[in-house]
Amino acid sequence: MKWLGILGLVALSECLVIIPLEKIKTMRETLREENLLTNFLEENTDHRSQNATDDPNISLLPMINYLDLCYVGNITIGTPPQEFRVVFDTSVSHIWVPSSSSSSPFNRTRNLFNPQLSTTFRFSSQSFDFKYGTERIVGILAYDTVRIMNLVNLGQPFVLSTNQSGLFRAKFDGALGLAYPSRGPNWFTPVFDNLKTQGIISQPVFAFYLSTGKENGSVVMFGGVDHSYHKGRLKWVPVSRAHYWQITMSRITVNGLVVGCYHGCQAILSTGTMLLAGPTRPVATILKFIKAIPFHAQYVVPCSNMTSLPAIIFTINGNDYLVPPEAYIWKGPFGTCISQIRGGTDTWDQLEIWVLGYPFLRQYFSVYDRGNNRVGLAPAV
Repeated sequence: MKWLGILGLVALSECLVIIPLEKIKTMRETLREENLLTNFLEENTDHRSQNATDDPNISLLPMINYLDLCYVGNITIGTPPQEFRVVFDTSVSHIWVPSSSSSSPFNRTRNLFNPQLSTTFRFSSQSFDFKYGTERIVGILAYDTVRIMNLVNLGQPFVLSTNQSGLFRAKFDGALGLAYPSRGPNWFTPVFDNLKTQGIISQPVFAFYLSTGKENGSVVMFGGVDHSYHKGRLKWVPVSRAHYWQITMSRITVNGLVVGCYHGCQAILSTGTMLLAGPTRPVATILKFIKAIPFHAQYVVPCSNMTSLPAIIFTINGNDYLVPPEAYIWKGPFGTCISQIRGGTDTWDQLEIWVLGYPFLRQYFSVYDRGNNRVGLAPAV
């Protein structure tokens, strides 16, 4: 692809590999532009329990919503290599790509993995059935060679998806998970763990730079940190739970008033969502502050009010991280300005949990240090 040819591999040393990411339209944006979003949300709402199964071969993984993914990079699987555009997602721990045997409408314009074309492919009898918000992916566990630029992992387990629902407008092929191993079955070793234990990367670290307006320029880096992508020094935050990349947050303020996380809470850094998400009540308070009104399953504000909207400040480990209105408001078609703040995390855990997605991570370069179980944050350039 043109963007890959232009950027190529930026190697500051043999220890650091930088993979370019392309910013694409999300499913939500595409459906919204085609006036199909409201119907899609109504038809695909599923309030059933995501753990209502006793089958040990089934893995249900909640909390991810592929409507809101928009940064993709290239990997290959198999021998000879078959190429896929995937989301590098800190919220899941496995890899999945669609199978050539799938009849899903999602696959009509996607790259499909053909096991018969790979001399290093191995099947398994393990099946998968997991949900991503309103989307569902069914598949089987398989093994093959996975290449991320010049990082090569032999016999990497991945999910070969035979059926996907709710993904017919997606502009990517699959996903590569970068969460902790506990986010998947105990017999599934994530690709980053294999890269680490096999000594393919010298440091157990990866990092993200997500550009704001440009289609190109975003990157994910493995094995080290290129400090030219951030300003100032990294500020480190301990991981509070080695599952997601979860940290402790002190409070959330708007115009000097605490609007959420009153007694401390948990936050998840997710490169797999376009949103800032939190419990319903504090989110409603924030929406009231920015004078957002409901419109077709979304919240909108007059675009003329953008300059007067307040910043949202997240206080983490004694430091304030400011997210300005131009980061949490999306300027859509037809002169609409749509809030990227959503409620609904109330049912995920007994704790108050927030998800810090693209509005936060576009502002702050983020480093994920598995060796010390910590996250580094600094203003992005």
